[in-house]
Amino acid sequence: MPEERLQKILSQAGVASRRKAEELIVEGRVTVNGKTIVELGSKADLERDHIKVDGKLLRAPKRHVYFALNKPKGVVTTAADPEGRQTVMHLMRGVRERVYPVGRLDYQSEGLILLTNDGDFAHRITAPASHVIKTYVVKANGPLTEAQEKTFRSGVPIEGRKTAPAEIKLIKPGTNPWYEVKIAEGRQNQIRMMFRNFGRLVEKLRRVKIGFLELDVAPGRYRALTPKEVERFRKLLKLDVDAAKPAENGT
Repeated sequence: MPEERLQKILSQAGVASRRKAEELIVEGRVTVNGKTIVELGSKADLERDHIKVDGKLLRAPKRHVYFALNKPKGVVTTAADPEGRQTVMHLMRGVRERVYPVGRLDYQSEGLILLTNDGDFAHRITAPASHVIKTYVVKANGPLTEAQEKTFRSGVPIEGRKTAPAEIKLIKPGTNPWYEVKIAEGRQNQIRMMFRNFGRLVEKLRRVKIGFLELDVAPGRYRALTPKEVERFRKLLKLDVDAAKPAENGT
């Protein structure tokens, strides 16, 4: 097997997302054949080299697994939390494989999130170039005007950078209206900040769809993706369909 970038190896082995893997390397928590590696361009061969993360030997996953979880409000979308808050991993009891969340939902948000040990799958879903649409339902503390909705669709400035085009549709009018919002980006707190740009606060936010996959499990519960769903995602992401080995267990 040819050498690959260390962060890609960690991601493919189900240790963490590629971005988090880069952080582990920079923090000096990864060793290759006993040597601590802190350079992001470093390469290795998982079959030949002894790669350790926090002293634990890395092994390639025997199979790739894919899960859909309904994250409740008040749960952190990380593998661990230094503040001791409940994470999505606490909700994945019964899953033997070491999985990690794909992308994020902020602490106050709820809804659909994927977890896997397939690093390429996770990277493709979160990569802006893949243009995977995420659909949300949002309750605001006041309505947007037609002009504001038009601006929302074309993109608003967040921290000096304009957001990509988005979709917004009023689905329940009123003093505290509900909107359906579709975005392909995944910037932190993006939808909340977009509404804040127009002087509105988001009171509730729930992700109900990732690509074609709809939220269909109760809050705090998860299920394995079906083989057909995995195959459909891999086609959408232009990944090798034959490499998919979905899990059968769920809760």
